[in-house]
Amino acid sequence: MARLVLWDIDHTLIDTRGVGREMSAAAFQKTRGLPLREQAKIDGITEAVIFRETAKLHGLTTDRTDFERSADALTEEHLKRAANLRECGHALPGAAAALDALAAFGVEQTVVSGNIRPVAEIKLQVFGLDRHIVWDLGAYGEESDVRADLVRLSLQRANASATEAVLIGDTPADVDGAHANAVRVIAVASGRSDQAALRQASAEVVLADLQDTELLVRLVRDHNP
Repeated sequence: MARLVLWDIDHTLIDTRGVGREMSAAAFQKTRGLPLREQAKIDGITEAVIFRETAKLHGLTTDRTDFERSADALTEEHLKRAANLRECGHALPGAAAALDALAAFGVEQTVVSGNIRPVAEIKLQVFGLDRHIVWDLGAYGEESDVRADLVRLSLQRANASATEAVLIGDTPADVDGAHANAVRVIAVASGRSDQAALRQASAEVVLADLQDTELLVRLVRDHNP
């Protein structure tokens, strides 16, 4: 039986409906002094990589200090525009019920996300999805460029073995990061990757969404569904 769930955030639990990009653009303008013309691929990628690759698209070379300034600006934008995020974005169908149901069965839940931790916290707080999340067990986009490293960090912080954990995410990158640590995956086709792409990435289970709470709990609790 799994005792730990590692949640992805964007397109797994929530959809910012474009507000996230607007806030990224504002943070980029503030720290780089340029309008955001285009953004690097973001699905399954950590915030540090998104920042670096986006800067390259604008002909800029950056270092860790630049990223930290950008991360601070991005946090400020999320704090300033939390009401806008709440109004325009939404929790995905079944997300709140899934979190509640897993908590009722005593499953620890945390986040493994490409988001930096302050932004991850704000996003889930805005939609009321944070009450069961043990933040200190998670791993975040400022801690490594590589998602597999984040999964490993979270397992270490939770003192959990791979067989005790399940990762729930929406991209092939989520699947790859989990499998690099021998962690089982429940993939949800609620983002840009369809069910076929997630199966091709070798996710053990692929769901259309999180709406069947009973099924999700059973899949998490049963190590070999």
